Amino acid sequence: MSSQTPHTPADTQSTSPTPSRTLSLGISPCPNDTYIFHALAKGCIPLPCGFDLFMADVEVLNGRARAGTLDVTKLSLAAMAHVLDDYVLLNAGAALGRGCGPLLVAREPLSPADLAGARVAIPGRMTTANLLLSLHDVLHGPREEMVFDQVMPAVASGKADCGLVIHEGRFTYGGYGLHCVLDLGQWWESAYGLPLPLGAIAARRDLGEATILAVQDAIRRSLEYANANPAASRGWIREHAQEMSDEVTDSHIRTFVNDFSLDLRDEGRAAIRALLEKAAAISGGAGRGLPDLPLFA
Repeated sequence: MSSQTPHTPADTQSTSPTPSRTLSLGISPCPNDTYIFHALAKGCIPLPCGFDLFMADVEVLNGRARAGTLDVTKLSLAAMAHVLDDYVLLNAGAALGRGCGPLLVAREPLSPADLAGARVAIPGRMTTANLLLSLHDVLHGPREEMVFDQVMPAVASGKADCGLVIHEGRFTYGGYGLHCVLDLGQWWESAYGLPLPLGAIAARRDLGEATILAVQDAIRRSLEYANANPAASRGWIREHAQEMSDEVTDSHIRTFVNDFSLDLRDEGRAAIRALLEKAAAISGGAGRGLPDLPLFA
């Protein structure tokens, strides 16, 4: 529940969280997630319940959310548009901000119009990056799905004409000899005047309001612990980001973890709502809106 505006999840039971209960929790191995969740995963803070950690690429998490198999999970905001009946968004743990958007990269310094019919490597159909590319509506060529860390090699080798870069690729694409053709975050901010929502934490509505809010508070306290003790999580972050230099890891955390990660606040919630409305319109036609359910805990 936001400290500024009260929100109540819909279709939840007002039951107290059971300390002996264990919830499945999905996060990605990216440094922003391991930084935020280290204290929670390692028991550095008091917890309302047990957590069974499942770590995977965000597109795998998107698929698990659509199947409803995780109690609490990180997911792309684009994927949230498909699971609103079952999940509610938490106000802590999100990746949302400015200067953090996905990049479209190519082997030559082209314009987006030059690539209108190009083959695009994408890091998953349900990613926010792919949704933003559709909203931009300039590239209409075939899209090939692959794990995010295969996108830049595919473009560099010529297997794809261009590619959508997310996560740490924002800082490393130059090492592959690639050029940024389009900064989709910059485009979103310019077009809509809002910070860009990339991913957030969602919880199953049927967990009950008390449990959902207790989990949200635990995530916020986990991030507060990380901010107060940044060295504590260093080894765990490095363990799951083995191919990243410390410099890239630090840049990743600075870019994707910010005040919105502690609390979305009204501005963050407005940005998410705007993106979800556009995602719903794309998936169901211009007349389709969001379901009549609260979006946020």
